[in-house]
Amino acid sequence: MLILVPPSEGKTAPASGPPLDLDAHSHPELLPVRSAVLEALETLSAGDEERALAELHLGPKSRADLQDNLRLRTAPTAPAAEVYTGVLFDRLGLTTLRAPARERAEEHLRIVSALWGVLRPSDRIPAYRCPAGARLPGLESARRTWAGPLAAALPADQLVVDLRSGPYRELWRGPEQHSTVLVGVVREAAGKRTVVSHDAKATRGAIARALLRDRVIWSGRETPERLAGRIEKAGWTVELGTPSKRGAVELTVVERAPG
Repeated sequence: MLILVPPSEGKTAPASGPPLDLDAHSHPELLPVRSAVLEALETLSAGDEERALAELHLGPKSRADLQDNLRLRTAPTAPAAEVYTGVLFDRLGLTTLRAPARERAEEHLRIVSALWGVLRPSDRIPAYRCPAGARLPGLESARRTWAGPLAAALPADQLVVDLRSGPYRELWRGPEQHSTVLVGVVREAAGKRTVVSHDAKATRGAIARALLRDRVIWSGRETPERLAGRIEKAGWTVELGTPSKRGAVELTVVERAPG
């Protein structure tokens, strides 16, 4: 089973550590694309400041984030599990998992990024800013840049649990040979349901943590039905849809609004 999560826009800049070493990252077959995207991001960030802020979805008060992109090759790095912050990673809590769950995370969890393509939790990165919707000079969209390389790099023979938001799902839609479970979150009140965004990140992070800690789900052949059952066992109310022609299955987590 492969668990996919998005990066977070918020990051904790490492105070110390070695500089970036792309050769040391997992999935080394992605090195040529990573290098091209990194160079394009540096070019954008070193050019017209207002254009760079707009392309990177940064406001005027976020110029320091833009400066991080100019220090990508020299700034200190730390494991991705420590650099990414935000509600999903706070609830996922990679650094607080016990050893067996931490080993599962390293083996089975991937962070899908518009800059790095895909990372293991231990891959060392600096702080940076590069959302999936950024248009970088000399490159196509992030989806066109990464779809082919990620399809070749990621396993095609495993159930995929997709906890990413929309823009990051576009970078790789999952294998065609096995099911991809798309986890969504809705809130129900007075018989009506609404899609939640910020709180959905927290729920997805908590689900990822629960799956990594759940020894049972890793002890047999994973299926969407078995996955839904284990998530219910962990305390959530879920509804499993029917597979699409491509094999994707919607798993909806239903949260009750406070009364």
